[in-house]
Amino acid sequence: MTAKRVIAIAVATILVFVSIGINTMSWFFTRDWNDLITEITAIDQELKETIVEDGSLSERIAILKVDGIIQDTGAATLFSGDEYNHRQFMAQLNEVMNDPTVKGIVLSVNSPGGGVLESSDIYDAFTEIQATKEIPIYVAMGGMAASGGYYISAPAEKIFVHPETLTGSIGVIMQSINYGKLAEKYGVDFPTIKSGPYKDMMSSTREMKPEERKMLQEMIDDSYKRFVNIIAEGRGMSESDVRKVADGRVMNGRQAIEAGLADDYGKLPTVVSAMKEDYHLEKAAVFEYGAPDNLASLLSMKAHDVFGGDMESQIMKKLLTDNQAPRMMYLYGE
Repeated sequence: MTAKRVIAIAVATILVFVSIGINTMSWFFTRDWNDLITEITAIDQELKETIVEDGSLSERIAILKVDGIIQDTGAATLFSGDEYNHRQFMAQLNEVMNDPTVKGIVLSVNSPGGGVLESSDIYDAFTEIQATKEIPIYVAMGGMAASGGYYISAPAEKIFVHPETLTGSIGVIMQSINYGKLAEKYGVDFPTIKSGPYKDMMSSTREMKPEERKMLQEMIDDSYKRFVNIIAEGRGMSESDVRKVADGRVMNGRQAIEAGLADDYGKLPTVVSAMKEDYHLEKAAVFEYGAPDNLASLLSMKAHDVFGGDMESQIMKKLLTDNQAPRMMYLYGE
């Protein structure tokens, strides 16, 4: 082979690799990374069961956990970590509904609440399970089970608390930020074209009008009334008794028991034992659901381990997952 031929082959090979490199870089910089992250880390609906206590496979108690803010942030991503995932939790409830071996549910709650709609989703699923399967639900409240965290607990046959549990906060809240005067001070303008006078209701750039506040208050009152009725029905209380403590106040475990909002003290193992004794399920196996062992969940956990403690990553995560539009919430704090 002549030297010219060798050089020609070498040049052609280099050109091929350069072309591949250019195409790769082009794909890299033009790729929709939000879609890519979703594709890689979307957790499938297949649920993994973990045995907590061995026992009969024909009589089982399911432990379901709500840990974190109850809101639907979509499919899990690299930044999700282990926090509450609404779609996955609803899939668990659907699995329980269709599993004839599940004879009881113990709900572990550690949550400040969350969205009105998401809380209602869970409540409706629990009441349907109770009506269709006629199985009991016990609740083990952790450090916090406030607002929406209490809303989803209300239909349970028994609610157990720790003396230091923070619960209550019964009510509805809707907030926005008004930085219009600050923007005006620095000469920032917000030209707005709208189809109707109330299209920018609760805008962050102007004062709320009295008639707008009245409209929103009516919405809040409707959701609040539903909240009160759910507690009255679930706890066997009168509406007036519920309203005495349904003013947004928080309370500890002792106060919740005295107010009729909880039944007894007990952590999760105690609650499981109580259900076994109360419903003659001493031989029942106890299990809980976990994330599937797939590449998506592993990537999510690793990303959370690497970036979880980094403040800039936490801020980015919040920007990626938060819905910035004002919405009604059964939520204590922020």
